[in-house]
Amino acid sequence: MTPSMPVVRQAVIDELVSLGQLADVEDATAPPLRLHVCDATRRVLRRISPLLSTAEIGSCVDEIAADIAGYGSLEVFLHDPEVSEIMVNGPGPVWTERRGVLTRSEIALDAAALRRAIDRMILPLGLRLDRLSPMVDARLADGSRVHAVLPPLAIDGPYLTIRRFRPLPLTLDELADNPLADSLRAAVKDRRSILVFGATGSGKTTLLNALGASICRGERLITIEDTAELRLPGEHVVRLECRPATAEGLGAVDLRALVRTALRMRPDRLIVGEVRGSEAFDLVQALLTGHRGGLATIHARTATDALCRLETLVLLAGSGLSEVAVRRQIAAAFDLVVEVARQPDGARRVASVRRVRLDGDEFVVEDVGRGRLPIDEEATCPR
Repeated sequence: MTPSMPVVRQAVIDELVSLGQLADVEDATAPPLRLHVCDATRRVLRRISPLLSTAEIGSCVDEIAADIAGYGSLEVFLHDPEVSEIMVNGPGPVWTERRGVLTRSEIALDAAALRRAIDRMILPLGLRLDRLSPMVDARLADGSRVHAVLPPLAIDGPYLTIRRFRPLPLTLDELADNPLADSLRAAVKDRRSILVFGATGSGKTTLLNALGASICRGERLITIEDTAELRLPGEHVVRLECRPATAEGLGAVDLRALVRTALRMRPDRLIVGEVRGSEAFDLVQALLTGHRGGLATIHARTATDALCRLETLVLLAGSGLSEVAVRRQIAAAFDLVVEVARQPDGARRVASVRRVRLDGDEFVVEDVGRGRLPIDEEATCPR
């Protein structure tokens, strides 16, 4: 008969403590801890359930090792390449997204198991999550993005959301029909500055990855993100990531500081994962002063909304510029606005590509359609 897992778990912990092998528990990814847990579990099982088969022992060892030295039941989903999002809405079932479709799994977590998994994720990163600091953003070793919320903010919490890092990024040909993909590829090589927009989860970062892959390999790229998700090919890719404040409220580094830092690092291209604050002003100024071919994303519903939101963010930066001056600078800084949207079947696709210009003092966006953009020969990347 298979023994009770809580009983086995406690016996394994007691044995690890007696041997002094639980010191690495704060580092959930430490290989020695997992090996210690596996060995201790086998010893405990041989002692309390000597009649278990090899297969049953292996299954128990995997479950206990995941619970004590890993992410518990969530490891099943973290090892599934089809899962793009993992969501736990407090104690209860785990929800997953596969190919854009939400599914309720048969696996459920209680509050203790959920909190243990969250702690395993954030403790190795030196992050804090408690009632005084009840929200946290983190990045796992494989690039997956983690967001957790505790009570009292999470009424039915803890809440956990994990956005998986896709090991093989989608290409432009997978995100757009061939004529449109060719048009975007040419625009990137021609050093046109592009603003990608869409709703949350629509695939903005995915498209940014695909666009970045079209940049000439010899160019020096500097990516600036709140949480690092971009994976760009090339010999000169410099990745910058924001840093949250410490438990004492010190040491925070925001996107604006990183954009300013990037300008001192001799960038050929600036790539901003998401524009959402005062860094908008510095990005626009950089694009106007010779750093052509920049890429960025912004949350918006339409192309005009994207430009108007960017205008608002520039004005909120306290530049002292008038609305008209800001609009003129944005129209000069960005050549194209590209919409990406999630389709009814869950796939992410490029929905539109539009040029940016001003008509008087108002933004005007013109659909590029499926035709190839005219090439600026002086802007093309060096051979």
